[in-house]
Amino acid sequence: MLNYAASRIVQTIIVLLVISFIAFLLVANIGDPLAALLSADATVNERLELIAKLGLDQPLWTRFLHFIGNMLQGDFGFSYRTQDPVANLIAERLPATVELAFVSLLITIVVGVPAGIYCGVNPNSLFGRFIMLISTAGITLPNFVVGILLIAVFSVQLGLLPSFGRGTVVDLGFWKTGLLTVSGWRAILLPAATLSTFQVAFIIRMLRTQLMEVGQSEHIRFARARGLSEARIWYVYAIKNTLLPVITMLGLQLGNIIAFSVVTENVFAWPGLGSLFLQSIQGADIPVIAIYLIFVGLVFMVINLVVELLYPLIDARVLRRQS
Repeated sequence: MLNYAASRIVQTIIVLLVISFIAFLLVANIGDPLAALLSADATVNERLELIAKLGLDQPLWTRFLHFIGNMLQGDFGFSYRTQDPVANLIAERLPATVELAFVSLLITIVVGVPAGIYCGVNPNSLFGRFIMLISTAGITLPNFVVGILLIAVFSVQLGLLPSFGRGTVVDLGFWKTGLLTVSGWRAILLPAATLSTFQVAFIIRMLRTQLMEVGQSEHIRFARARGLSEARIWYVYAIKNTLLPVITMLGLQLGNIIAFSVVTENVFAWPGLGSLFLQSIQGADIPVIAIYLIFVGLVFMVINLVVELLYPLIDARVLRRQS
């Protein structure tokens, strides 16, 4: 188990270093930090001081090592657009994105998992076919279309939920949360539902396929031959054999929710990292773009690492395959 965990951690670190190097090349070769950070009437001395401060007079590998060292200390550089520390911009927007991802994942689990299990156990039922029809729409409709439809119905027509903003937030000192106020929950429901639409549909279809395959396997047929009840066969034996792919996909879906929340946050004017990334692209704010890419890579790699470390706890055969 220790060797398995160590190998996965080393692989994660290597991939993160590669992602960081790509992001560093983005910062080093695109845009002009001197033009962005110096005024038009800056003197030659001021220009030379800034070059020395940013390390632009040093070799590429030295600058990369400084880049990594600064990131490990929480120094992500300065935004070309606002000239604020990138760390402050990330910290200001991170709570909104994390809470949106949390609620979206919660909706995915609460709605998608039971619906997928029902469709897998009862694939030919009328209600199961109806769920699959709805999931097809969830797969095919783009997020921004779903968001606009939800705004048109629940905000414009019914006036039940707000169409933009985060609502009232509570400052806990280290975190600003909207999940402690009614206004915050009302504001997060539509964007979270929009962001989870594809995830719910995907989980339903995947669970249905997995359960139907497992239902045809020999050990399920043997369980039926032993006279076990259908409920015990499906909800104990069959579901256990679908846990690995389901946990894998739920982990990846969480990464997708965080990484691809750009469109949803823009539609609902949600003040998260996705909208910050979009503003940075529009303003060619390369340092913010680079750090965002590293952050997304870190999210995916950490989630993937956690999922892989959970595999042996769920199914001991994973370790035997690795040996």
